[in-house]
Amino acid sequence: MRSHLIKADMTEVYPSAVYGHGVFIYDAQGKRYLDGSSGAVTASIGHAVPEIIDVMTEQAKKISFVYRSQFTSDPAEKLADKLNELASGRENDYFSFFVNSGSEATETALKIAIQHWQEKGDYRKNKVISRWSSYHGITMGALSMSGHIGRRERFVPLLESFPTIASPNCYRCPFHQKYPSCQLMCANELETAIRREGPEHIAAFIAEPIVGAAGAVIVPPDGYYQRVKEICDAYDILFIADEVMTGIGRTGKMFAMEHWGVEPDIIALGKGMSAGYTPMAATLVSKKVIEPILNGSASVMSGHTYSANPQSAAVALAVIDYIEKHDLINMAEVNGDYLIHRLKDVAHRQPLIGEVRGKGLMIGVEFVSNFLTQLPFHKDVSLTNKLVRKARDKGLLIYPAAAGIEGGDGDAVIIAPPLTIRKQEMDLLVDLFEETIKEIQRDLHVQGLVDSIG
Repeated sequence: MRSHLIKADMTEVYPSAVYGHGVFIYDAQGKRYLDGSSGAVTASIGHAVPEIIDVMTEQAKKISFVYRSQFTSDPAEKLADKLNELASGRENDYFSFFVNSGSEATETALKIAIQHWQEKGDYRKNKVISRWSSYHGITMGALSMSGHIGRRERFVPLLESFPTIASPNCYRCPFHQKYPSCQLMCANELETAIRREGPEHIAAFIAEPIVGAAGAVIVPPDGYYQRVKEICDAYDILFIADEVMTGIGRTGKMFAMEHWGVEPDIIALGKGMSAGYTPMAATLVSKKVIEPILNGSASVMSGHTYSANPQSAAVALAVIDYIEKHDLINMAEVNGDYLIHRLKDVAHRQPLIGEVRGKGLMIGVEFVSNFLTQLPFHKDVSLTNKLVRKARDKGLLIYPAAAGIEGGDGDAVIIAPPLTIRKQEMDLLVDLFEETIKEIQRDLHVQGLVDSIG
């Protein structure tokens, strides 16, 4: 079967999705799949929601596209106002720059951070510090800021060498310490990196509040982001929060940074912003950052043909309204606590699981060959791919992730169902997931890759 979509694995034939309803997707043969990862942590309110479809239809009757340098539109202006209402805090109001994807949002954040300093007359601050075990997007600027080894390796000669510090991974501490006696060495490493490079060259520091695809939901310890923001402010460096995966309710807060009470200078949004109903993303820029640009060139040097188109803006606004109307952020917190508890019960029974971690309905499961030593499987075992395929065969969709070992072996998946998932559906998810692990573990035992089948 030919397709215009190039597969990640050209040897595998994927089923064809025909329709979806709630937390389920159905293929051409009528097989049902529980969407245990919201696609790529995107379809946060489920599939075929009538209220969203109605808004899409009504906006299409009016106008679907205008070019951003010729017109604004009522949906775009209302969406910008809404995002500012949601994001503004003690210190910041935010201006919105609309794009089409998370990669575009983080790359726009990069460009705006550098332009901010240029408009202030400082042309030396043109580098961004990032972290290993991070993923900020697939475009060249976004990929330069990413520490996802697998997605970087083909393009390293074309990339800027931005990532310089470790991620706050308490399960596999890069400093071989324990929290809190570590005194947040992972956060303090940022200050060391700034001093080595010279703060006069650093425009910004970018971080995912909770590391997603590159670390399978690495949640930092308390105090981490407070210390990071303190360091950024001390050295006159902007802080960019990549909320593409975590934003708009996924973690039990509208923005994940709310868990730590820290206000970023720039926020990148995507994925859950439109819940998969249309391509839409945004870069939110604080007043402090945008003012030199407004007072200078008055033009952000970034933009895309479909930026701020009214069709996508109307849909994103409807998605946010739906989330608020149905109290889905609180549901994400409550359901997340339940699902994490159920998955930790599975981990106690299945030694293949090294750790279950997460916030809200963003949950990572890391796998090990020995749970006592935390020894990972070798890459050649391809355990993550085996797990994802086996689960899909059973009717469960989970998302592959790296395991948080910088450049090394390791396997993990992300479990992040729609925020609308119900208790019986979570129970089904856990049952299918445990069945998958049992079968994979039996296969590994037969191959001599684990000592026991648990």
